[in-house]
Amino acid sequence: MTTDNILVAISRAMPDLRQSERRVASVVLEDPDRVTGLSMAALAKAAETSEPTVMRFCTGVGCEGYQAFKLRLAQALALGIPAMHSAISAGDQPGELVQKILDHTITSLDHVRTSIDAVAVEAAIDALAAATEILFIGFGASGIIAQDAEQKFPLFGVPCRASSDAHQQVIAASMLKQGSACVAISNTGRTRFVTDVARLARQNGATVIGITGSKNDLYDACDIGVVVSTEENTDFYTPTLSRIAALVIIDILATGVALRQPSEYLTRLQQMKEQLTAMRGEMGVAEWQNGPRPPAGKEDFS
Repeated sequence: MTTDNILVAISRAMPDLRQSERRVASVVLEDPDRVTGLSMAALAKAAETSEPTVMRFCTGVGCEGYQAFKLRLAQALALGIPAMHSAISAGDQPGELVQKILDHTITSLDHVRTSIDAVAVEAAIDALAAATEILFIGFGASGIIAQDAEQKFPLFGVPCRASSDAHQQVIAASMLKQGSACVAISNTGRTRFVTDVARLARQNGATVIGITGSKNDLYDACDIGVVVSTEENTDFYTPTLSRIAALVIIDILATGVALRQPSEYLTRLQQMKEQLTAMRGEMGVAEWQNGPRPPAGKEDFS
């Protein structure tokens, strides 16, 4: 049985449903919360159809029966309405925006959680943990994700780069060699330049990891493809769910690499965090290193 959000499954199945089954689908999509409390007979009456039609509808959207359908509907509602069913409009008030954007984000991340290939993630962690240097590439929102990764991975003592300049990316990819890694990021996988740079890095011996939304041109150009499927909605007001999900994947990869580090790494990481805390307070780093520590609770964590 599919693990997709049932409301997403219904929308996808609509073109293949019979007209009578589409009426059932319309009733569900219009007010899914109400449908969770309806019997099969009541739903059939609301859709002006028969109970066998409701049963065929349930089977058509991947459920074994009406009770299984209602269970998946309740689970979907517990996670929030999917992006395609929670459209943002120009007249929405701030409270509505809070609810809708959080619904977008939560349901998107849940879809990633249920669809992500753990084997590909493990392979990516292995490659990054063994890399002698790492190049992150991407443009636009994907470039921001690359820069976020550039902040995390140097903590493991590995030289990292994430230039936003196209020429610099080509130069960096040309200098990669056996033992290095390249992480190419593009949700659509159709940004030709990102795919070309990924191929260049691979030709020079680097292990290339793709973070992308589907099995596309970029996925095919990489040694390891991590597909991050987010049910991206192209509506003008919709937040870029792919960016949020890809940032989470970067966190997963960084954490996975951190767990492979020797015990002395944790000591150095703790020292680094203490130094950053000192910089945020009244005491400078040099004073922190050479003088007494500030009393507990006296730091300024602004």
